[in-house]
Amino acid sequence: MPLKDYPDHYDAELALKLYDLRRESVMRASRAAINATFLPTSWDDVLAVTKPDHPLNAPFRQCATYWEMVYSMARHGVMHAEFMMESSGEGLLLFSRVEPWLEQYRAQVGNPLAFRNAEWVSQESELGRTIAERFRKRMQAHLSATASKV
Repeated sequence: MPLKDYPDHYDAELALKLYDLRRESVMRASRAAINATFLPTSWDDVLAVTKPDHPLNAPFRQCATYWEMVYSMARHGVMHAEFMMESSGEGLLLFSRVEPWLEQYRAQVGNPLAFRNAEWVSQESELGRTIAERFRKRMQAHLSATASKV
């Protein structure tokens, strides 16, 4: 499917619906938990959150699948990518936290398609690249600060 050349009122409707979904109480709690406390410093930290008994497992799965759904709309041309990224950059925060171990994640968790839509938007959308780079710098600073404490 070709990508959209410009946003229209359908994009605006989708953006508002996506915003409403983010406000749902369980989703809001999941986003708060992941954004505030999922700060991996190693592959083991990322792998741990995939285990059903980890306290962040459900929030991680909810956030990851939500943002993959959102970003798939841009990747498949359902929604104008740049317009979508104006209000949906938060998913790239989660992506930036997994990205250093993405290949391991895909191989060892057994999902070779994991985060493919976030990866696409972080590479193929101009605004997505900008947002992803900002989050990558934050993640690198976090990793550097953690490494210097060890």
